[in-house]
Amino acid sequence: MQRILKERDRLLRRAVQAAGLSGTATTLACLLVPAGINTETRIGAGLLLLILAAGQFLLGNTGALRWAFVTVLSGISIILLVGFTSHPGHPLNLIEESVIGMVSTAPVCVVAAMLLTSVRRLLLLLSFFALTVTSVAVATVGAPDRTVLLALTAAMWLSFTLASWWIAQSVPRVMHRIAAIGRAHRAERHASELEARRRQDARLLHDTVLATLTLLAHSGVGVSPIALQKQAGDDARLLRQLRLGGLPTPRSSGVYSLESATVLTLGDTLDTVRQRFERLGLTVNWHGSGQVQLHSNVLDSFLLALSECLENVRRHSGVDHADVTITDDDTTVRAMVTDTGVGFDLGQVGSERLGVAESVIARLRDVGGNARLFSSIGAGTTVVLEVPK
Repeated sequence: MQRILKERDRLLRRAVQAAGLSGTATTLACLLVPAGINTETRIGAGLLLLILAAGQFLLGNTGALRWAFVTVLSGISIILLVGFTSHPGHPLNLIEESVIGMVSTAPVCVVAAMLLTSVRRLLLLLSFFALTVTSVAVATVGAPDRTVLLALTAAMWLSFTLASWWIAQSVPRVMHRIAAIGRAHRAERHASELEARRRQDARLLHDTVLATLTLLAHSGVGVSPIALQKQAGDDARLLRQLRLGGLPTPRSSGVYSLESATVLTLGDTLDTVRQRFERLGLTVNWHGSGQVQLHSNVLDSFLLALSECLENVRRHSGVDHADVTITDDDTTVRAMVTDTGVGFDLGQVGSERLGVAESVIARLRDVGGNARLFSSIGAGTTVVLEVPK
């Protein structure tokens, strides 16, 4: 919303600057017509006109109210100067009436565009309008076209005020519509990405695991046991990479780029876990060391247990972020997973709940590690995972 208001004010300031300076230039051209106004009045009005132009320029650049005062007061001064000093004791001629009419309209009424954004400014707008009309009425006493000048002044102020009000109302509507179009575009793109990912997952499943299961269902007819064993091994490695957050890309039908389990370090695989949970909406803040090499089976169990802890945070904690601190010494690698969520009472966890018991604690104990769980209602949860090097 703040950006919309800034765009609206910027557009109104530019309108003030363009319309005001154009009216001032026209007034100057009229002021310089020979024999229309005496020399002293022309010089004084010219200087005031320069001050008026400077006020319009600065009002358009900054939007500060003091420049609105400068613009209006210098315009009223020109009206009074021309009306009372150009030809004293004589009716206003056509050039004098033209100068007064021009100054009271475009050069001065443009300030209305900057005075429509609050009740206080609207009151100031009414005051400026009243002062301008009063100065025209006083300066044109006895002029044959006095009524026309007053009507022209009122009409121009009203017209510019309505035009500025329309702009001020239209800009927020346009910006809201643009924002709505942007949200619709992002939603459509997200849906397209999800559909593309679904199709890629289906293609991956078809090319690998389903193909292998089909061969097994038909007792491997037409395929040697060695080839079937190799294909099943490739599928197992692919599934392992997927569990750890990897995104394999196909090189050809049924053939995917896989990382060798023997070269993976803890730092490499932690990054894939982080990316996986970021895609699921959980921000994971990592702390501590990460470039630690582990045996393949230990690394698998450690990362799968860590992933299960983060999945529990995502599903049950009520928060969208977690902290993971990795430390190690000569014999052990530790990970501490902490969240500031709702927590739970450890004593109320039933024996039938196997998520932490099997997917975390038992999995780590199978490779010589251990896990400890700390939680209380309203105070978040902390899980400490340990595996041997």
